Amino acid sequence: MLARIFRPAKSAMQSGRAKTKDWVLEFEPATARSQDPLMGWTSSDDMNGQVRLSFETKDEAAAYANAHGIPFQVSEPKVPRKIVKAYADNFATNRKAPWTH
Repeated sequence: MLARIFRPAKSAMQSGRAKTKDWVLEFEPATARSQDPLMGWTSSDDMNGQVRLSFETKDEAAAYANAHGIPFQVSEPKVPRKIVKAYADNFATNRKAPWTH
């Protein structure tokens, strides 16, 4: 029962950075999901797949996993590259290509 500790990325549907500062501990699936032949629903026998714990720091999450004897793997977040843009750059005289509609 391996656990992952990571910082979630913002979803594509949000413009802000809400809920991306906390660290999350989730368990990797122990068994594959199975499909019900009649209804087509997917199910799993793994109850740890429903557990999702949030921590303020990576160290708190690692301490929790160590205290409960849970093997874990830490995934460091990728730092997004900031692209500085200005509306005035559209009308700059030193553009590489001419600006047209």
